[in-house]
Amino acid sequence: MNHKKKNAQTLVFAGLMGLAGGALATENGAPTTAFGVYDFGAGMMPPTTPNGTVGLRTNWYKATVQKDRRGDDVPNDFSLSVLSLGLAYIRMTDYNLFGARYGFSTVVPFFKMDAEVGIDTPAGRLELAADPFRLADIQVTPLILEWKLAPNLFVNTQFQIQAPTGDYDRNRLVSPGLNHWTFSPMVNATWISETGFEVSSSFQVDFNTRNDATDYKNGTEYRHEFAVGQHFGPWTAGIGGYYYRQFSDDDAPNLTTGNRARVLAVGPALGFVQPGLPAVWLHAYKEFEARNRAEGYAVALRVGVSF
Repeated sequence: MNHKKKNAQTLVFAGLMGLAGGALATENGAPTTAFGVYDFGAGMMPPTTPNGTVGLRTNWYKATVQKDRRGDDVPNDFSLSVLSLGLAYIRMTDYNLFGARYGFSTVVPFFKMDAEVGIDTPAGRLELAADPFRLADIQVTPLILEWKLAPNLFVNTQFQIQAPTGDYDRNRLVSPGLNHWTFSPMVNATWISETGFEVSSSFQVDFNTRNDATDYKNGTEYRHEFAVGQHFGPWTAGIGGYYYRQFSDDDAPNLTTGNRARVLAVGPALGFVQPGLPAVWLHAYKEFEARNRAEGYAVALRVGVSF
């Protein structure tokens, strides 16, 4: 790599991480774990079956604007789209632990990413792009505990480990892999009234290790996912969304404090669950009130089948 190209990449990466543009928190502005995983039925786990449950989750995210710490648009040309395809396996057992049904799961994700950014610098206009389609970081959940606390109240807790298995290149604009470990405890709950009105929530915290290739460590991240809706036979319709926020600042050489990200997303959600048929969930969310990160919209489809 020649000296001029190396300097150009250094300036752009600095801008992406908020050092030049003051725009993004978390390394390259990427949240550590996926948004919009849980909506209706968050507190419910699949039934215990001989072979478990397999699932496919597709999510398409698009953003063309970055927000600074005040929520104002960052003056650069920016475009990011991410198509994620996640293959999931969940196995719930009849084994009881602490009065709960025990299970485990794993998710193998693939990301198709298209990113472009243009930044005006004293040396002139810099434009970079990347469009990798690679394996992302695999998630393993060795502990799932589900309680049925009442006929209409379901709660589960999980401990997820995200391993740095994904494709990663520190010199590329975006990468499917993050090159660090993440440990995520979560609690999920679903309440359904006698008339079929549902309220579901998921609470998760991400604790991140340091990226040893860049010496960057994301701050602790929190997300609350939610859905409220009405059951009509096997269908559930309503609204869902998520709230994401960093509890602590990122840590990296020459990085200033106060660069915590946050965002709120809301939109329509639909679910279909009927014994003997594949379960399906669909939602479309628009993001609002973003700080120190991109602001966009996402459409997600999940399908699961138990055997």
